[in-house]
Amino acid sequence: MPASETLSSRRFDKIADNFATSEVHRSSPTMEALHETLGPQTGAAICDVACGAGHLALSFADEQPSRLVGVDPAPSMLESFRRLAAERSVTVETAQAAAEELPFPDGSFDLVVSRLAPHHFQDMPKAVGEMARLLRPGGRLAVIDLEGNEDPETDALNHELEVLHDPTHVRSYTLTEWIAFLQGAGLNVPVARGAQAESRTGVPVKRWCEIASSGAEAERAIRRRLAEAPEAQRAALGIRQDGEEFLIPVRTCMLIGVKPLGGVR
Repeated sequence: MPASETLSSRRFDKIADNFATSEVHRSSPTMEALHETLGPQTGAAICDVACGAGHLALSFADEQPSRLVGVDPAPSMLESFRRLAAERSVTVETAQAAAEELPFPDGSFDLVVSRLAPHHFQDMPKAVGEMARLLRPGGRLAVIDLEGNEDPETDALNHELEVLHDPTHVRSYTLTEWIAFLQGAGLNVPVARGAQAESRTGVPVKRWCEIASSGAEAERAIRRRLAEAPEAQRAALGIRQDGEEFLIPVRTCMLIGVKPLGGVR
């Protein structure tokens, strides 16, 4: 087994098809905002780290990048990416690797992206450092990931729900922590937006658990925990109740870091 293949990658290897068809992963308001903020990527070399089924990478395909690469530790995720790319007649490259050990030379890409994956990374400073290393001077790193909460009690609830949803979840970082990660890797951070949501209407708990194959026991525990939680904490996490169902916004933050033209400071 490759060193890059972790418990998380083995789990996602088994549920790759769920992510290929997941409405949360295929598109979102935050993905749309990212494209608007970045502008056209014509001729750019793009790398999607922990790409999963490759939805973010493929969202750039119509912009005619010069190179479109997906990296993931789970072989079935990479197979899903290649299959979706072939269905769209898009040429892509893939590499099986962890975010902490990216198999490319320094300065290989104009744009590195990672979406709804970094909360699984084992060593965030190392992973961000690796993604920054791949950037050419002036290149950009764009991250969309689950957002932690600055209030410790609300953050603890958020973490508990995420681990029930997916036991390989490591941590959702706050916007402040994310800015520090990017700056620590020598990047300027002109864009940092918190309190984003991947679903406009909210994802029912049942569907949220189906996507991650959480299981019936975990789904029941999530419902119990949400019913017990103070309404103010649920509101802080953007979670709404509709009758007996809870709607999960998949709350995220979006950041763009830019590598200085003189290289890493």
